[in-house]
Amino acid sequence: MRTASEVDKLKLNMRCSFFLGNRPSLCLSMSIVTIQLGQCGNQIGFQVFDALFSDAHGPQGLCCKRENEAYQASCKERFFSEEKNGVSVARAVLVDMEPKVINQTLSKAAQSGRWNYSQPSCFCQKQGSGNNWAYGYSVHGPRHEESIMNLIQKEVEKCDFLSGFFIIMSMAGGTGSGLGAFITQNLQDQYSNSLKMNHIIWPYGTGEVIVQNYNSILTLSHLYGSSDALLVHENDAVHKICAKLMNIKQISFSDINQVLAHQLGSVFQPTYSEEGSFHYRRNPLGDLMENLVPHPEFKMLGIRNIPQMSENSLAYSTFTWAGLLKHLRQMLISNAKMEEGIDWQVQPPLSGRPTLGEMALNKELCFNTSIANLVVLRGKDVHSANLGGFKDPGLYTSWLKPDSAFNVWKTQRAFSKYEKSAALVSNSQFLVKPLNVMVGKAWNMFASKAYIHQYTKFGIEEDDFLDSFTLLEQVVASYRTLRS
Repeated sequence: MRTASEVDKLKLNMRCSFFLGNRPSLCLSMSIVTIQLGQCGNQIGFQVFDALFSDAHGPQGLCCKRENEAYQASCKERFFSEEKNGVSVARAVLVDMEPKVINQTLSKAAQSGRWNYSQPSCFCQKQGSGNNWAYGYSVHGPRHEESIMNLIQKEVEKCDFLSGFFIIMSMAGGTGSGLGAFITQNLQDQYSNSLKMNHIIWPYGTGEVIVQNYNSILTLSHLYGSSDALLVHENDAVHKICAKLMNIKQISFSDINQVLAHQLGSVFQPTYSEEGSFHYRRNPLGDLMENLVPHPEFKMLGIRNIPQMSENSLAYSTFTWAGLLKHLRQMLISNAKMEEGIDWQVQPPLSGRPTLGEMALNKELCFNTSIANLVVLRGKDVHSANLGGFKDPGLYTSWLKPDSAFNVWKTQRAFSKYEKSAALVSNSQFLVKPLNVMVGKAWNMFASKAYIHQYTKFGIEEDDFLDSFTLLEQVVASYRTLRS
């Protein structure tokens, strides 16, 4: 175990390497501490850990025994700590202002008999946030700051080397969003040399929380200043995947969370550190940031993966790398979240910068311009996959070369039940439209002073809203400039 000063120096060197664009050449085990916030964060967190563990200990596919053992060890190093009675313990801190969901989450993990949470790493109270961002941020945050940060510190101390924090939260409610923003700011203050990625759930367009747009813009604007990357999943998109691809008739939150967990697992499970190597990369968060977040003004990330389908459909399906990558590329270009219903007519400009004719042909620039893309390939004959289509300059902003903007991770170990699968993590314009719509809806409410008193009575002033509008309008404007 390194001393605190040695660990701090290591983290500082890694952080400097990350911002200088140099991958740290370390052969050390890097762990991720997951923080599950609110009902949404805790329910998704359980599904993520269950998916990771199930995959790691599932069929090894084309891997030899030794390579499979290395895969399992790498997964454990990232997400699980010491075993108690043969059961792995998730590297996680669970936080909610009501005990019900945390108790359910602990029970479900224990019932699995394969992995567990540490009960001392849980924090809950008996009063929620009433879907009020200000209450979570200004009341629960300061009141419980010391207790929650102490739990996080204890979890960090269990890591030999810390890759960073993975914070799972929603935007629409009060605890996950308000307390989540508060805790992320504290992490930035106390662990400034450790990476922070927030996984945030974008609310349904027709949500049940009347102030969800207020909560969402306050969450996003605060996280933009304290998080290194925002990995976004849209509820509406995941719901369509459940209905169209998974053929689920009565869609539950558990169904949605399993899709989310599958997509996250397809990215975070181990991949080779170098082409032709069988060594797994050690610093997943650092490598993700290096590949996908070249500038702090652009930190919105989205995931697409292919294939994803019900087991009944999978039994009658075969896949080739050429077919999977052709569909995945067009999903990126047309901003489709799944392979069904892709618009094949949308194409990027031939020259990288669109002409007037290309603008007209492409429906007023409806193609999705990227700043950076990462493709993760898993399965049989993975080294034969041709990724030339993702190196097209027309996919990227004109001020970055594809060699810098595109990266690929591979492993021949299959993921979950798929012989071949591909995931795409993209820093692109995919959120420009929904973000612009959300800011517009929140502004219309704000202009009429609707529900503002619910926030001002807990210390969030009108100027705080105006600052949030200004910042997010700048984010929209910045992403729009990727086409110029």
